Amino acid sequence: MFTLQDLPASTRVQVTDRLTSPDLGRWLAQVQQVGRCSNPIRVVGSSEIIDPTTGVVVRSYSSASEPDGITYLRCGNRRRAVCESCSHQYQGDVYHVIMAGAAGGMKNVPETVADHPLVFATLTAPSFGPVHAAKKPGQRGTRRCRPRSGDARKLCPHGRALWCMAVHDHDDILVGQPLCRDCYDYLGHLVWQWYAPELWRRFTIALGRGLARHLGVSETACRRLVRVQFAKVAEFQRRGVVHFHALIRLDGHPTDDDPFPPPACTITGAALVELVLQATAEVSCEASPVDRHDVTRVLRFGRQVDARAVHGDADREAIGSADLHPETVAAYVAKYATKAAADLADGHHRNPHLARLKRVVSKTALRAGIAGLTGPDGPYKGWSRWTDMLGFRGHFASKSRRY
Repeated sequence: MFTLQDLPASTRVQVTDRLTSPDLGRWLAQVQQVGRCSNPIRVVGSSEIIDPTTGVVVRSYSSASEPDGITYLRCGNRRRAVCESCSHQYQGDVYHVIMAGAAGGMKNVPETVADHPLVFATLTAPSFGPVHAAKKPGQRGTRRCRPRSGDARKLCPHGRALWCMAVHDHDDILVGQPLCRDCYDYLGHLVWQWYAPELWRRFTIALGRGLARHLGVSETACRRLVRVQFAKVAEFQRRGVVHFHALIRLDGHPTDDDPFPPPACTITGAALVELVLQATAEVSCEASPVDRHDVTRVLRFGRQVDARAVHGDADREAIGSADLHPETVAAYVAKYATKAAADLADGHHRNPHLARLKRVVSKTALRAGIAGLTGPDGPYKGWSRWTDMLGFRGHFASKSRRY
């Protein structure tokens, strides 16, 4: 059992002074006000509320009146590994935003949006080299990581096996590690991360164009009939690359009287699923070389794309079914809103794959800087600032204006 005697002498003195302080009650109230935040922000200062008509001070506050002369504010960090309290609040906020756009009835969104076509889609990154995988119990096929059969019997150019017969647990440190780190395309991985937000932007454009083709009208006419709204989060896979979870909803053309009208045309959830899959396959983006030794890349989403209709009649408990319930999706998406690249590392083991990705970011930033690509007008402006995010510069949770 942990006791006060287990603490360093200086810490024991601080704890004793706090527990015997006459303002202990107020200090505990401060701690409660910040919701047990792990890293509260300490501020000093004062404020006054003045009646504009009379000039009388209605209310005033000063941090000098608080214990230690300090006011505590929540850190607001979304990452669970940094602050469990604030990340829990952030996760709850994401859940309610997702639910508001999926089922309505909150945040000034009418319940009628629940009748709009709605799809939950997961868009992944392509492969940059084979990695160890943990497969879910009950899924089709073997649970072995990479069974030795056919081409999988081959060795890579560096003499390493391209197969793994192990059955990995999801918390196995090997999961996400390349079978051969010398074959793995680390630079391609990081460049894809950098352009992932642009791929998403182009996906939304491609989906709008697909809707116009589906309806047999021009893009301008299509926007008068139907608008694409979305909410998405970016989740880091174990290999250190993001994929997007998104709820995509179709609305009609908004007006002052009705900002959330239904589409002025008939589009089923099944049709929207097909349009999402088509748009994902169409999207591409040309990435500039990072230096004079690099090549131009054409980037795309990966082949593993999942899209399913969402509606209130679906089973809440059936996450693997063809259709999904709004509450199921909202809980699933919110769970990943507090996850970041740093959380992929095991607290007791060094993650060599992530460490190498960060080293490649640093080395590439230097080369790109010499080539002038990280300057104010360069395609990789600010590249080195995103080392901890493994090159991903996008928002982890975002939505369209009227979702």
